[in-house]
Amino acid sequence: MLAPERQSRILRELQHHEAVRVAELATVLGVSEMTVRRDIEALDTSGLARKIHGGATRLSRLSAVEPGFSSNANREPEAKNAIATAALSLLEPGMTVALTGGTTTYLLATMLHQVDDLTVVTNSLKVAEVIHQQQHSSAPKVIVTGGERTPSEALVGPVARASISRLNTDICFMGVHGIDHERGLTSPNLQEADTNAAFAEATRVLVVLADHSKFNVRSLASIAPLSRVDTIITDDGVDSPTLAMFRPLVNHLLVANDPAEESAGYTPLHSTHSTIGGTAR
Repeated sequence: MLAPERQSRILRELQHHEAVRVAELATVLGVSEMTVRRDIEALDTSGLARKIHGGATRLSRLSAVEPGFSSNANREPEAKNAIATAALSLLEPGMTVALTGGTTTYLLATMLHQVDDLTVVTNSLKVAEVIHQQQHSSAPKVIVTGGERTPSEALVGPVARASISRLNTDICFMGVHGIDHERGLTSPNLQEADTNAAFAEATRVLVVLADHSKFNVRSLASIAPLSRVDTIITDDGVDSPTLAMFRPLVNHLLVANDPAEESAGYTPLHSTHSTIGGTAR
């Protein structure tokens, strides 16, 4: 297969998937990973695709297209697991924790039994279900907001917002569709953006869980500005230019599994927005 044919096939794959991995393309095309990397480099140089660590993405995502939970569940599994594990380390016994919809927040929910006496507020049907199924005596207590169901298995709308606005949480872990340096946290679903904005307003500490593919993505509706975010936790697939762009825009940007980050010993108790258990922000 000639280079133009391979590159055309890569572009067809990107029509069906927001991102593709080098290893998977090598198998599909029957060539070496080095060959695939050269093809991705050529597509990036010609402005037809964007090269990322380990693969390629579309130049931009459709701002109003909302993927379902199942379509996202198998994307970047190692990155999401690392992010969820890092998020778990920020929790302390007795906290009231908000979890929004998303596959990374779902992974975090599967780990919450490791921290005693948590109360979870969520608008995610998947999160509520997985916590309910845990057979641990230390499984968290769950409060579900109610609302209208979305393709991502989240409950949104005025019922959800009304429920959230009456509650106060110590920390909120939020999944997002995109993070833009100008427009902040974004979602393709207008009602989900509004519901997540309510979560941001009702919590002392806002932590965004976002793998590297979520950066430089601007979806239809904004949730909150980056100035409201206490911490973004991402994975080591994020490139240096992206880190350099976003680090000055948030209080903390943590890279999961980065020894330098772990040695810093960051905790959300050091948030500049508020102190858990202290005065309101």
